[in-house]
Amino acid sequence: MRAVVYESAGHFAVTTVPTPRPARGEVLLRVEIAGMCGTDLHIHDGGFFSAYPLTPGHEIVGRVEELGDGVAGLDVGQRVAADNTVLCGHCSYCRRDQPLFCRNFRSLGVNAAGGFAELVVVRAEKCFDAGDLDLMTAVVTEPLACVVHGMDVLDLRPGADVVVFGAGPTGLLLAQALLHGGAARVTVAGPTAFKLELARSFGVDCTVLVDRSAPAESIELVRAVAPDGFDVAVDATGAPELIERCPSLVRDGGTVLVYGMAGESDRTAFSPYEIFRRELTVKGSFAQTHCFDRALAELRSGRIRADGIVTHTFGLEEFGAALDAVRSDRSCLKAAIVPGTSS
Repeated sequence: MRAVVYESAGHFAVTTVPTPRPARGEVLLRVEIAGMCGTDLHIHDGGFFSAYPLTPGHEIVGRVEELGDGVAGLDVGQRVAADNTVLCGHCSYCRRDQPLFCRNFRSLGVNAAGGFAELVVVRAEKCFDAGDLDLMTAVVTEPLACVVHGMDVLDLRPGADVVVFGAGPTGLLLAQALLHGGAARVTVAGPTAFKLELARSFGVDCTVLVDRSAPAESIELVRAVAPDGFDVAVDATGAPELIERCPSLVRDGGTVLVYGMAGESDRTAFSPYEIFRRELTVKGSFAQTHCFDRALAELRSGRIRADGIVTHTFGLEEFGAALDAVRSDRSCLKAAIVPGTSS
């Protein structure tokens, strides 16, 4: 089969590799579509606990090609969304019901073979029926599952005034979850007009067009929306210069949620006294486990919409072009790999 294979950080090839076989309790999926996100850029550079050699791709939708021994409840030809997380179940964190911190955490597309390939092996219990969803909706299941976990972490108080920095796929999904999760007002700030227009079509109350090259001025534009401070400020960009300014935008007793992935070596400067005196809360949200069912329920209900989020699709052989689009094409909101096709 054909697959993207990294031999080391920054060095990949689209090549022919042996077709995997499902072991007991596993299924072989023929990949229909695999989403690409900013995490894949970090993986390209060797970040985010990636391990090589590696076939990346963690947002996987496919059809069941073959069932391993002992698999029940799935049928050959069935479309499924694949939860990429694999947990050991026996480390100290799994045993205290904190599986996201599993000491043997495996993530398809990060430190185990993922979906930028024609075929991928997945644990059967990690496959969720998606036969009623179109591909462009089903492919956002994994990022939406991460949003569901982020909402769990945030524990939003009803009536909150919230600002979200970032109008990428994650920011747009988060904004919708906040709208339907009890926020009284949701503001989205970002530098790209068409993404903010999409946010408004999803029901966002207020949008602010900001300038990446002028972060201080941009912060003042956002501050003008809530002069007394927001209850919650969410960073969905991973940009340290924005994260650093989030505490100044929340009211006393407010919360900052660091959701976007910054680089491992990035640093920000917070005032411990300010956090102490104003009783600020700073939270982080990393990935997800056990959230796929709720993500799919929200997509099926229409509460969370995915229309317009995937803007670019590429064939497997065009993986390099897909990376470039995610990295630098301002017209690209979200890219996806569709094996066997070309853009």
